[in-house]
Amino acid sequence: MPEPAHDLPGLDIARKVLAAQPFSVLLGTRLTAFGEGEATVELDIREELLQQFGHVHGGVLSYAADNALAFAAGSAVGSRVATAGFSIDYLRPARGAVLRAHATVVRAGRTRVSCRCDLSTREADGPWTLCAVAQGTIAVLLD
Repeated sequence: MPEPAHDLPGLDIARKVLAAQPFSVLLGTRLTAFGEGEATVELDIREELLQQFGHVHGGVLSYAADNALAFAAGSAVGSRVATAGFSIDYLRPARGAVLRAHATVVRAGRTRVSCRCDLSTREADGPWTLCAVAQGTIAVLLD
């Protein structure tokens, strides 16, 4: 059963969870927003994250969507969640200086949370450009 609202993790705790993920540390991922059914993760785009045409690799976009979806769900039902599955549609090549994945809860049930995620990139302080969308189901882990 989802945790009561007073047991939901805050931004500081959620950032500690992200910091405990070695792959997220490797990529330099930041949790920039968390709470009330929403979460945003960002990472700086580096050469090592590109594919052969100079765009952000689809696996990096998928990773960002997966984490944002799970954190959004966790902000609504508590920290005992795991991704059950998600799909992603790549809309345009992802390029720029920063990648942002912003996820929101569509519906939080007792055992599953449905979420959607928009992935955008931007150069320095320029406008965000939508490059992919994802939707997923996050499982609430029961004891």
